[in-house]
Amino acid sequence: MADPKIVLLDESSMGLDPRATTTVCEQVVRMREAGTAVLLVEQNARWALKTADLGCVLDLGRVHISGPASQLLADPQLGELYLGGGPAEPTAPPKP
Repeated sequence: MADPKIVLLDESSMGLDPRATTTVCEQVVRMREAGTAVLLVEQNARWALKTADLGCVLDLGRVHISGPASQLLADPQLGELYLGGGPAEPTAPPKP
């Protein structure tokens, strides 16, 4: 497809080594910058939220919390429960 309006990615980093995961992340950022909407389903929540504008955390199939990705990353309770520790350091998405 030459010019998609939206791309749906399900567990795009599953089973990948860190270098390949970085490449996938860079490609997602490039798609966003090109104006393509990206719907990303990802268990690597820190990476997904660092890449996203908006986030939605599901717990047992129900929406637990949603909102701007940067706010979700900064939430200490969410970090403890779902992100493997406290809130993430605020960082910009990787540059392509």
